[in-house]
Amino acid sequence: MSAAWRRRVTRLLTGSFLTLVLVILVLVIAQRVAAERVEVVELHTLDSGGESHTTRLWIVDDEGLPYLRVGSGSSGWSDRLLSRPTFELTRGGERAVYAAVPRAEKRDRINALMRDKYTWGDRLIDLMVGYEKAAIPLELHRIE
Repeated sequence: MSAAWRRRVTRLLTGSFLTLVLVILVLVIAQRVAAERVEVVELHTLDSGGESHTTRLWIVDDEGLPYLRVGSGSSGWSDRLLSRPTFELTRGGERAVYAAVPRAEKRDRINALMRDKYTWGDRLIDLMVGYEKAAIPLELHRIE
């Protein structure tokens, strides 16, 4: 292989790598902007060892009740939330205790509300991870 050919291959590989890094960086920034530009709540859960975890999530309201949406059958935050009878949620600066009820039958309704509220951000994240068809709405009930 000639030196000129090696330089061309090196430039091509370097250019491809830099393009890939740039695309990934743009997607990460777009995801971050999409995730944080509208209302975000903080979910406070405990793991099996009693360690506290805070997760930032989107939320919508339907018929007077708030809903979170887990993108698949399982995630760290949803596993922690469903493994204990109660958890805490901070919304609008107010921290309160809740219990969650999975409501798979409301998937289409909650997905539509999320799309309306979070607009292009919801579409972008669905394109990136494809969660919408398997999403499970979690209906939240405040415990006084």
